[in-house]
Amino acid sequence: MMTLNRLAACAGALAMLGLGALSASADALDDIKAAGTINVGIFADFPPFSSASADLSIQGYDVDVANFIADKIGVEANLVSVTGQNRIPLLNDKRVDILLSVGYSDERAEVIDYAAAYAPYYIAVIGPEAMTVEGPEDLAGKTVAVNRGTLEDTSLTEVAADDTEVRRFDNYSAVIQAFISGQADLMVVGNDVGAQVLARQEALAPEQKFQLLTSPSRVALNKDEEALKAVLNEAVAEMLSSGALNASSEKWLSTPLDPANLEAE
Repeated sequence: MMTLNRLAACAGALAMLGLGALSASADALDDIKAAGTINVGIFADFPPFSSASADLSIQGYDVDVANFIADKIGVEANLVSVTGQNRIPLLNDKRVDILLSVGYSDERAEVIDYAAAYAPYYIAVIGPEAMTVEGPEDLAGKTVAVNRGTLEDTSLTEVAADDTEVRRFDNYSAVIQAFISGQADLMVVGNDVGAQVLARQEALAPEQKFQLLTSPSRVALNKDEEALKAVLNEAVAEMLSSGALNASSEKWLSTPLDPANLEAE
């Protein structure tokens, strides 16, 4: 018959084993290495950071970064398509290990952690050249397209006048189409998405009106994953020092990378 002392000892041992298992499963870096794969959440329709090529493979600046990070850890990169609405829940639920193209905000910092910035990013209001829009006050009475649940959406909502009609769409393609087709007077997008529209819509003659927010794109991960965060920071530092990030910037953003643009908030 098992004595009370032996029961207590067994219970303690089981508890320690349970704590050890929890500790092991809580270390994302160990889990990634064990799986041989890092699940990277990226936007599928976010050129030039990520978009489908002619052979339907996903290519772009973020894909280069994802592959470099995977090589740094010694695993394969599994690209997971996310949206502005579901990507943070997917990260918190550990259905993805990291997210790319995440701008900093105090609200987000309450539920996720950030590794180093790897790409310059700012949010701008874009409209036709013929329309005078110089600041938030000029949004009054205008219809503005934006991607629902993104930092662009939050930034616009903070400054929009009461009679600004904010039209929210579920992806960037829909935002761009609404602007180009005249369903919206203006659109609010990142400088990367905006650059594509400015270059291709000569008849509309769109231009950047003013900036709402400057926030470099960072790698996001779950809180309390210090080992993974350290590796991500090392990977970004290596990409910068080796010139790999600059090469990706010149290829996909058509401009050299200025490291100073990764420091602004």
